[in-house]
Amino acid sequence: MKRAVILYLTGKFQVLVFNSYIKENAERNNLRGFLRNLEDGRIELFLEGDHRDIEKMIEICRKGTRQSKIEKIEQKDESFQYFKEFKILHI
Repeated sequence: MKRAVILYLTGKFQVLVFNSYIKENAERNNLRGFLRNLEDGRIELFLEGDHRDIEKMIEICRKGTRQSKIEKIEQKDESFQYFKEFKILHI
């Protein structure tokens, strides 16, 4: 079943390392969408794909990297946008 969600990650991140970690895992799990760093320090992550793959990715986000500390993940269901790939956006 196809699904789309938006996640807001709050915590401590080494931005380049964490962003690469998320992109690699999103691509490995056949997910599309985007990641962007917000001005308030949170990371916004839009994911779309198979329901099970999204659940795996949420767990990957929760675990984070050795250098990160995830304090909170806000999750909201979204409309499917039919992205062609996963991108890191720069504001």
